[in-house]
Amino acid sequence: MLSENIQAIRKSKGLSQEELAVKLNVVRQTISKWEKGLSVPDTDMLISLSEALETPASTLLGETVVEAPIDDLRALSEKLEVVNLQLASRKAARLTTAHWLFVSLCATLVLVSAALVAMNSPYLGWDFTDPETAVFGAAFHVFEWLFVRLAPLALVATIFGIFLTRKKA
Repeated sequence: MLSENIQAIRKSKGLSQEELAVKLNVVRQTISKWEKGLSVPDTDMLISLSEALETPASTLLGETVVEAPIDDLRALSEKLEVVNLQLASRKAARLTTAHWLFVSLCATLVLVSAALVAMNSPYLGWDFTDPETAVFGAAFHVFEWLFVRLAPLALVATIFGIFLTRKKA
């Protein structure tokens, strides 16, 4: 696709990302994002890119048929729209995944808190003369101590994450 074509043509011309970035007056990270498919150049930049690589824009977009010049911009716009829609759907999928990850983490924090409250620190009544029991009891106490202090912060952070990643109507 576009990202693979940019990278292949750039390499075939013997240009580094830095050299191409200088020709286009952009930063190297922009070229890297295009080649990784994380973003796409706008129509004007695509034309500049095709000039810098001495390659028709239709070739960059994966098309081998030469179209009339009047239709070039429309075709470029349509192809870029398709690429932008694909990027938007990927972003939406990542947002949904993050949202449900936050919801799961929030539920887990609540369940572990409820379990700790229900158990009411059972290790306090254990016989710590046995070394294995002493180690396990100490580890359980450390876990409970850390959890009680960090869980409220984590819960607030996950609730904030849930609100930031929710779908807006």
